[in-house]
Amino acid sequence: MKVEIEPGWHEQMKDEFEKQYFGKLVSFVKSEYQHYRIYPPGKKIFSAFQHCPFGKIEVVILGQDPYHGPEQANGLCFSVNDGIRQPPSLVNIFKEIKNDMGRELPPGGNLERWADQGVLLLNATLTVRAGDAGSHQKKGWETFTDMVIRKISTGRSGVVFMLWGAFAQQKADLIDGKKHLILKSAHPSPFSADRGFFGCMHFSKANTYLKSIGQKEIDW
Repeated sequence: MKVEIEPGWHEQMKDEFEKQYFGKLVSFVKSEYQHYRIYPPGKKIFSAFQHCPFGKIEVVILGQDPYHGPEQANGLCFSVNDGIRQPPSLVNIFKEIKNDMGRELPPGGNLERWADQGVLLLNATLTVRAGDAGSHQKKGWETFTDMVIRKISTGRSGVVFMLWGAFAQQKADLIDGKKHLILKSAHPSPFSADRGFFGCMHFSKANTYLKSIGQKEIDW
């Protein structure tokens, strides 16, 4: 099955694209785009992979579902398009970066600048119906993105995985903790940020680790 994705990722995932579940997933997603408003726009579904080639991954941040509000989702977890109001979780991420790294809060919430430095901003589910959170869960996306995590774990070394909240932390079982740095905290949502996300210092910890293994630090 022909999937438009960055060549390094295509080489890693080409066998996955031929599996029966993925064919069913593609049929489902195509039908959804034909009959409903779906986010992100079709050409943005694989943006996380396009901006962050397999061979350049330094950090992986895991989300669950794309934003389902108008014009928010751009294919990168926690990120929103330029000119769109920052959602609460993203605001809290920027607050933690300010407290951790001393960086001022940015005017916009588009995280392409992180992705282009080697931060894979991966949602477990890559599409969603407008206004209907979780509507594309358990259709096959999770099988695909779990395999993405496994491929990174086995095919790369020295990657920082940031697992925020219970859902993301379940993915730790897919990661070789002897080869990679796994950082866990509460989710940055306003409902949980005060229970361990604020003060987690994941951004400075990631940079300290990357520097220690001779990799370039991320300009958060």
